[in-house]
Amino acid sequence: HSVRMAGESTKGIGFVQAMAEIGKEEGIKGYWKGNLPQVIRIIPYSAVQLFSYEVYKKVFRRKDGELTVFGRLAAGACAGMTSTLVTYPLDVLRLRLAVQSGHSTMSLVALNMLREEGLASFYGGLGPSLIGIAPYIAVNFCVFDLMKKSVPEKYKSRPETSLATALLSATFATLMCYPLDTVRRQMQMKGTPYNTIFDAIPGIVERDGLVGLYRGFVPNALKNLPNSSIKLTAFDTMKILISTGQKELEKIMQENQEKTS
Repeated sequence: HSVRMAGESTKGIGFVQAMAEIGKEEGIKGYWKGNLPQVIRIIPYSAVQLFSYEVYKKVFRRKDGELTVFGRLAAGACAGMTSTLVTYPLDVLRLRLAVQSGHSTMSLVALNMLREEGLASFYGGLGPSLIGIAPYIAVNFCVFDLMKKSVPEKYKSRPETSLATALLSATFATLMCYPLDTVRRQMQMKGTPYNTIFDAIPGIVERDGLVGLYRGFVPNALKNLPNSSIKLTAFDTMKILISTGQKELEKIMQENQEKTS
């Protein structure tokens, strides 16, 4: 529910106050409002993002097979933008369902948006979202890869190593890129006064000060850091298991060939 805080026009509302108000006004169910669209969105979003990152890494490899830091950053940025573009309407629906009253389901919110605001409303704030996600995923994935490379070989395949590096890389990326995420959410809101990112940033700073760009950071971090860390850890662990399995299979096949020859 960081969207509640980021979209709140009243100054001074904090994480604890927001939690208390949601519980008082909506009960325990209020904390999971809009969760279904999030679950529906996150599955294809994560799948596209992780798969496309591996594809883009191959694209940006040099002829000698090496992948530079710039190549990793470019691959991460492209992966982030690809996954965002594919699933963006679901992200808009998730936000609208979380902050607007009077609509109980994702389908009702979608129909209302289509009827009142047109198809373009499903892509409101897409530009800032692409601009925001590109550096975030670029930094997150690049730092994760580089940290894993620097770990001693005997620790690389351990899940706890992946989890620790994923948490550190996600924290670093979140601190760097959160203001752009704030701008994205502001531009997704119905009736937003901001048309471009260049309107939104000075507008938010004028209204709330520089701290306004980090409004909702704590609940966002509490949600996204474990999410990003677990996602990268699970993906990295599966890659290691698949790679190990392939090596074992090749070894068995080679031994069988030697026995039959």
